[in-house]
Amino acid sequence: MVRVHGRDRPDAPALIVGDHTITFGELDRRSNRVAQALAAAGVGFGDRVAFVERNGAEFFDVVFGLAKLGAVAVPVNWRLAAPEMRQIIDDAGAALVIVGADFVGHLEAVEDGLAAGVVAIGGHDRWPSFDSWVAGHPARDPGVVTGPDDLVFLMYTSGTTGAPKGVMLGNANYRCKCAGVQGPWRMDAEAVTLAVMPLFHMAGSGWALAGLWHGGAVVVLRDVDPAAILDSVARHGVTNLLLVPAVIASLLERDDPAHTDFADLRIVVYGASPISDDVLLRGIDRFGSVFAQVYGMTETTGSVTQLDGADHVTHLLRSCGKPYPWVQLRIVGPDGTDVAPGDVGEVWTRSAQNMLGYWNNPDATAATLRPDGWLRTGDAGYLDDGYLYLHDRLKDMIVSGGENVYPAEVENVLMTHPGVADAAVIGVPDQRWGEAVKAVIVASPGAELSAEDVIAYARTRLGGFKLPKSVDFVASLPRNPSGKLLKRAIREPYWAGTDRRIG
Repeated sequence: MVRVHGRDRPDAPALIVGDHTITFGELDRRSNRVAQALAAAGVGFGDRVAFVERNGAEFFDVVFGLAKLGAVAVPVNWRLAAPEMRQIIDDAGAALVIVGADFVGHLEAVEDGLAAGVVAIGGHDRWPSFDSWVAGHPARDPGVVTGPDDLVFLMYTSGTTGAPKGVMLGNANYRCKCAGVQGPWRMDAEAVTLAVMPLFHMAGSGWALAGLWHGGAVVVLRDVDPAAILDSVARHGVTNLLLVPAVIASLLERDDPAHTDFADLRIVVYGASPISDDVLLRGIDRFGSVFAQVYGMTETTGSVTQLDGADHVTHLLRSCGKPYPWVQLRIVGPDGTDVAPGDVGEVWTRSAQNMLGYWNNPDATAATLRPDGWLRTGDAGYLDDGYLYLHDRLKDMIVSGGENVYPAEVENVLMTHPGVADAAVIGVPDQRWGEAVKAVIVASPGAELSAEDVIAYARTRLGGFKLPKSVDFVASLPRNPSGKLLKRAIREPYWAGTDRRIG
């Protein structure tokens, strides 16, 4: 996308970052220099490079520079704790880590024995500065040709056992998604897309790349700041937004109708966590009939279904829409056969968006991807008149504010506390975040343990979004005869009265 637009529309704006506009021609040249710097550092076809930094122009320079070499971008969730970052960098076998100033301390804390080289955005007393590292190289495209199934991204997503899995996404995955959403997402060369969700997420990078694919300008915000979002909408005439429900709620709280004109908005895509009826209806009243709910996962290069604005009527609000025309869906029972229409089963999907597999994890790949191309989502749902309704998770994953949290990972940490005899971690309804992480703890005999003790202990070992927001203490936890926690029984009291138990 950067080669073609850089050649055919070099003066068209590609990225708007603060007060700086980068044209497609400039982005093409910038990424060429990065490609040459990477090559000089020994990065070649298939090599992985980790990127740890907030949203900015450097993300696109690096991603396109790597793609021009046939190398692979590994965007690392900067909300993780330092040991978690190191685990991903090591698992990916990264040849290089490019790190922003805010996260230098994380890398310094775990650099002992780190095989990868490090380049620092903003400078460092020992590591090369990104700008100077790139500056001396020519803006010459290395001219590497890649194929449909060659890797572009290795996107890490947490696993049910606590070990993150690298989702392998190739050229064909992004071509299918970016080209396909032109109609559903109302994208074209005149669109102005706001990239505000973290670019290490599919909701951030996938959304931005779709905007660039169609030749539109992408406004890049460093952080999720409601005031900055409203200012960008007004200043740049933003037409296309993707936000999680918690951010939509924040915009409605801060919005001043006298200062923010939403007349240019074509679409507001939302998903990743549940949205309350109140927020949705207030949003429609303020922004108009521009909302589109989506459902998908990293393994499917993002969304595979969409509920369009016209379908935001009472009887469909709990649906996540219909599959895109190029996406197939099945609802499958435990015996591997399709269930009757309206019955609940596991959601399976098949399209060119499906990942190539999990990095260096053939067992997990085989459990998720079937030889005939169907991908098992692990979500339970049903189809009614072509609309998909999500019912629950077959897995225990919690989605809090758009971040995936796997209870086993948090439980493993909590169980190392000497005052914890048993622990269960569940998601509970939360008006702002969709779900909040709750720990249910059995204290060790004689231990004096408070909720604050438990949370403080976890804080040094886990990323902030994984921390329990609340802790309940109980005498015992329900288990089946084989000792397995009965998560559904633990969750039930907290979810009573809700009609959907998944985002």
